[in-house]
Amino acid sequence: MPPPSRRTGWLSLPHLRGGSHRGPKTDAAAPVVGPCPAVALYAVAPLRGVEHLVLDDLSAYADDRGWVVPAACAVADSGPLDQSPAMRAGWQRVRAAATGRLVHGVVVPSFAHIAYRAADWDRERAWLLEQGLFVAATDPTELLAGLEPGELRA
Repeated sequence: MPPPSRRTGWLSLPHLRGGSHRGPKTDAAAPVVGPCPAVALYAVAPLRGVEHLVLDDLSAYADDRGWVVPAACAVADSGPLDQSPAMRAGWQRVRAAATGRLVHGVVVPSFAHIAYRAADWDRERAWLLEQGLFVAATDPTELLAGLEPGELRA
């Protein structure tokens, strides 16, 4: 089997579902790295104590696609989205898992959970590309907005 590609596939619901979200086989285009890719789940919850609610949704999304979540790779921070990613302990844990090659991708509710400000997003996106990770955003508002990672606005 050839080594995994260093190319990153950026995903949001428009790409996963091929445009229409009502058909039975519309999300078959998700990338597969090996037979069962490992992903990290990451979200920023607005309040402490509700992180598990967001992570449960992300876990179900990953499970529906046959992706596995390694131990300690379902991570949530709490607080405002506009906090610098460098200051978030949870995001640093995701970065450590990616650096250690424990995961092939990251599942987030929206790209803003990784970085809200454009400059922060550019820095984190470059790092994710260097690691060869794919990112799947599950937030249905991204389907409506049709945002690509480079189009994230601060």
